[in-house]
Amino acid sequence: MVVIRLSRCGTKHRPKYRVTVADSRRSAKGRFIEIIGQYDAMGTGTDKKDVFKIDIEKYKKWVSQGAQPSQTLRSLVKKVYSV
Repeated sequence: MVVIRLSRCGTKHRPKYRVTVADSRRSAKGRFIEIIGQYDAMGTGTDKKDVFKIDIEKYKKWVSQGAQPSQTLRSLVKKVYSV
């Protein structure tokens, strides 16, 4: 099964995440199919769309093809993009 999830890539005490499309059997930091966005958990931007950036068209394409977004990612997309 293909999943859309967050993969941590920041430094210690400065978390940043990539929004990745990957096979569910791989680890979160393992091999992925595509990077479709990023999320700065510390919130250094002033707008929600500065903190959470995602290619919404690719997100919708992957979901329509059967990819399952994680619960955290689903709530972030709903909050920022009203999808």
